[in-house]
Amino acid sequence: MKTEVLTVHSHTREEIIDISSQIQAMVEKLNIRDGLLAVFVPHTTAALTINENADPDVKRDILNKLRSEIPQTDDYYHSEGNSDAHIKSSLLGHSLIVIVENGQLLLGTWQGILFCEFDGPRNRKVFVKPLMA
Repeated sequence: MKTEVLTVHSHTREEIIDISSQIQAMVEKLNIRDGLLAVFVPHTTAALTINENADPDVKRDILNKLRSEIPQTDDYYHSEGNSDAHIKSSLLGHSLIVIVENGQLLLGTWQGILFCEFDGPRNRKVFVKPLMA
């Protein structure tokens, strides 16, 4: 099956964006009933995670903790001024595997697929590929 591309628009330097509904729409468009779905972000200063999507304070807490542990300015050698974004991206990761069952993403009640921007605002891509259908 073909790899689908989702474009995500971030509006601030650091932002967590729930992309669950867009990924679910791709599952429906591709008519995936059961299988695995690979979700991958091809950027070195962005990441993906699965976490609570109901309470926006969770996203704020994640960003605040990452900022306190990995500040934007520190004794970094990388000259572009975004070393913190590279580190945050590496810690969270660039890919997820999500189960699809009966045409639905198999996520917990409060879970969502979250795109994490650490060097925005930017237009980003997320690649989505069915692994089994």
